[in-house]
Amino acid sequence: MTNLIDLTFHELETLIVSLGEPPYRARQVWQWLWQKGCRDIELMTDVSKALRAKLAEAADIVWPEVVRVRESEDGTVKFLLGLADGEAVECVLIPEKDHYTGCLSTQVGCAMGCGFCATGTLGFRRNMTPGEMLGQVLVARQYLLNKGEPLALRNLVFMGMGEPLLNYDNLIKTLESLHHPQGLDFSSRRITVSTAGVKRHLLDLGKTGLCALAVSLHAPTQEQRERIMPGAAKLPLDELIELLRQIPLKPRESLTFEYLLLAGINDADADARELVRLLSRVKAKVNLIVYNATPGLPFRQPSPERVFAFQEILKAKGLVATVRKSKGADIAAACGQLRAETECPADGGA
Repeated sequence: MTNLIDLTFHELETLIVSLGEPPYRARQVWQWLWQKGCRDIELMTDVSKALRAKLAEAADIVWPEVVRVRESEDGTVKFLLGLADGEAVECVLIPEKDHYTGCLSTQVGCAMGCGFCATGTLGFRRNMTPGEMLGQVLVARQYLLNKGEPLALRNLVFMGMGEPLLNYDNLIKTLESLHHPQGLDFSSRRITVSTAGVKRHLLDLGKTGLCALAVSLHAPTQEQRERIMPGAAKLPLDELIELLRQIPLKPRESLTFEYLLLAGINDADADARELVRLLSRVKAKVNLIVYNATPGLPFRQPSPERVFAFQEILKAKGLVATVRKSKGADIAAACGQLRAETECPADGGA
């Protein structure tokens, strides 16, 4: 049985035509799926009964199941979503000043093995389908509608579980569906894909124009990167930077580099100066992230004074460097924490 939300518009059109219907019917069904959030083919009232019957025989509409929801005091909402095969992934709604940002997963687990990441402890299970990735958006949007939340879901970041470029074909289908004007209609300016650095498809994605690109760097030298990001470090740091230099940028556009500050690991003044040298080769801005302590992992959060000193070194050398405000710490909002907690609950349960 085909899940309709797994299909791009053109794939849906092909299915509709194969059922003996005119192509324009695809636009009607598409709008029901994405604009109206329909979950039952029979409720598509302006679609003929004959087509609804044929569609119901060939396809269904399956959203991820909400297994658990946690709401933070700061407004962050974390979902644990069950998939059709029994696997589970996480997505997060992050409140901003005038909108929400959705943080989406692309894989069940992750093969990159970053030492500081709870998802990495799960190992890699499988890639997510386009419908499973897009389903996170549908679930989050419906949650806000049910609550009567005045702020809309406007920005999307693929920074959840998994390495997006290792699920490239499904990622591209997902991005194309997100952009469709008769569907969710997200602008490329409002979608960011974060990668730890995978040689294959890195330039391909950068040239699509479907999204902004963010690079999870987290270390200023190859040696440090090998120590804390063994999977990503298979692409040498110098080669990564050279690839990024080839990505076409608009005149006032820069590449975003995410840098997770780990106390005593990569947060020294010398690390900041090395980072400046590394990024002098590209048009860069740095998003500093203060580590959220994760049970079972041997890393600590740096002090506010250390974070400030690190940022000031970058700024003094002309780099735009912001500190991402930590949100959702009281609900295990760091990637993979809720899934890991559900599989291996602490004494006394979750």
